[in-house]
Amino acid sequence: MVAILLSHLGRFGPLVMHIPLQANRALRELGIMLFLANVGLLSGGSFVATVFTPQGAQWVVLGLAVTLLPLLAVGIVARRWHRMNFMTLSGLLSGGMTDPPALAFATGVARCDAPDVAYAAVYPLTMLLRIVAAQVIAQLQ
Repeated sequence: MVAILLSHLGRFGPLVMHIPLQANRALRELGIMLFLANVGLLSGGSFVATVFTPQGAQWVVLGLAVTLLPLLAVGIVARRWHRMNFMTLSGLLSGGMTDPPALAFATGVARCDAPDVAYAAVYPLTMLLRIVAAQVIAQLQ
């Protein structure tokens, strides 16, 4: 939120809130690479042993349902009834999946900031709802 506010202001006293486009893209790519490396290192060790149990398979199916059903519903509604363009919809769905690589791909294809803006609008709410949904599912088990 602070970054969005500072970007909107453009200047804060003697500080200019501007970063060259190439530096911005390099930092984004570095951030995505570090994020993916961290996730892979933390989850790789016990992943296979956990997934191939009955309870692990149940969690995989529930995870797919929690992830795919809302995305399909939002994608269909946004495209059909709200006539949202593909680039904005790509950012919206990337934010809905909390998927930085999908955002990087959408931004690269779009060559504009429409996916980034939609991602930034959706990402915080999606993270909050995923945490709440996981807690509700865990309580129902």
